[in-house]
Amino acid sequence: MKFKKLITGISLLGLLMMGGCSAKKTSNESQVKHIGVLQVVQHPSLDKAYRGFKKGLKKSGYVEGKNLKIDYQNAQNSQDNLKSMSEKLVNDKPDLILGIATPAAQSVANATQNIPIVVTAVTDLKAAKLVDSNEKPGRNVTGNTDMASIKQQIELLLSIVPKAKKIGIMYNAGEVNSKVQADLAIKELKKAGITPVIKTANTTNDVQQVTEALAGKVQGIFLPTDNTFDSAASVVGKVVKEKKIPLVAGSVDQVKVGGLASIGVDFELLGEESGEMAAKILSGKAKPANMPVQKPHKVKLVVNKDMAKALGIDPNSIKAPK
Repeated sequence: MKFKKLITGISLLGLLMMGGCSAKKTSNESQVKHIGVLQVVQHPSLDKAYRGFKKGLKKSGYVEGKNLKIDYQNAQNSQDNLKSMSEKLVNDKPDLILGIATPAAQSVANATQNIPIVVTAVTDLKAAKLVDSNEKPGRNVTGNTDMASIKQQIELLLSIVPKAKKIGIMYNAGEVNSKVQADLAIKELKKAGITPVIKTANTTNDVQQVTEALAGKVQGIFLPTDNTFDSAASVVGKVVKEKKIPLVAGSVDQVKVGGLASIGVDFELLGEESGEMAAKILSGKAKPANMPVQKPHKVKLVVNKDMAKALGIDPNSIKAPK
């Protein structure tokens, strides 16, 4: 009997220890936050935004592989991929989803009204129907905008080509963020007495033809932040260099590859700010519905000196409008 009691006691102790280990494991797992990420396409600006996002989370104490798990998905500019990847991320029930660029943001927002969503590299969250207002989003979505001053961009371009009579604008009309910027640019050009010439491309395969067609009709080009054109930045750069047409871009990274100048956003810093916003949501300090959309805290003038020289322009003559 004593022997049986001893065996029973040891068995119970073992079960208790196993239960304790299991409880400890469950507790540790519950401390790990899970984030789903959907990026519309791969190009330098959006890649930097994602890198900055992780940096912002790390600054706030969330470290991937330690207390943070990230499921990253890249749709490669495919609508079908956006839909299926959004559904996958939502079905996995993460603590938060990041949408990088407007199409990705809209796709994940359409897939869930419950999981908190932070978006980055989106020009106008309200125009994209992601929030009720920028001051009080009112839904499960918030984030930050990549829109620099279009007025400044147009003033910069006109200071480079002061005798211009026609300025081109090219973008993908299917991207809401691009159309918002294009409309603002048209308004500024008309104010200045300049005729805007508009060309659009639906895919990266159309970019070269559109750029060549536009370059033959205008004295300068404004290119808003646009995922289609940014994905073919080197193609754009080659054409405007050959045609000797100054191009001012909304994206700093577009300038580095194939534009002349920009007063644009640092996308890594933009992503970092969205990471800090996400950290506040994960920690329970804030909810997207009450978290105002943030504007870029820093913009900068970037000049492609090699492009300037190729166009016969002194790069030191290009200054940011006051």
